[in-house]
Amino acid sequence: MITVSKQISLVPITSNDTSVLFDLMNEIYPQAYDYFWEDAGNWYINNQYSKENIEKELAETNSDYYFVVVDGEKVGNFKVNWNSELENFIEKRAVKLHRIYLHTKTQGKGVGKQLLLWLENEAKKKQYEMIWLDAMDEKPQAFEFYKKLGYQYHSHCFLPFDLLYDKYKKMSQVYKILN
Repeated sequence: MITVSKQISLVPITSNDTSVLFDLMNEIYPQAYDYFWEDAGNWYINNQYSKENIEKELAETNSDYYFVVVDGEKVGNFKVNWNSELENFIEKRAVKLHRIYLHTKTQGKGVGKQLLLWLENEAKKKQYEMIWLDAMDEKPQAFEFYKKLGYQYHSHCFLPFDLLYDKYKKMSQVYKILN
């Protein structure tokens, strides 16, 4: 277990946790994204959080995957891909925040901010120069959140998922140079 703050910790996800992670995401994901999908996000949850896919992701080298725990309760997940280059920044040693999903009950309580500050500190300790991530264009509050933390726009990419409505496929890649 990693202590982020007095209330927040990160607990590594293992292959024994696949059903717990699936159930958690089945609760969290639809609250934020069901209207993005023709099937309310069922395909995404069943695909991305299947036992097989989680085990594949856990086997990735240079990747850390955690449950986010607040006051003893699992309220989300947090996945970091170390040594992940961002186009046009290949000279920078970079880390990608691959996933951050938090239960709606954590919103406005500083959990996301504390997690990103923790990641910045860890990245600096490991001599990384930059953090980047993909953010959904249709979630403007996320852009404001990252902007307040010093992230800048880099480029766009598009999600290839067939059941995702076209207007929600566009994502922005944002980054922050670490001092």
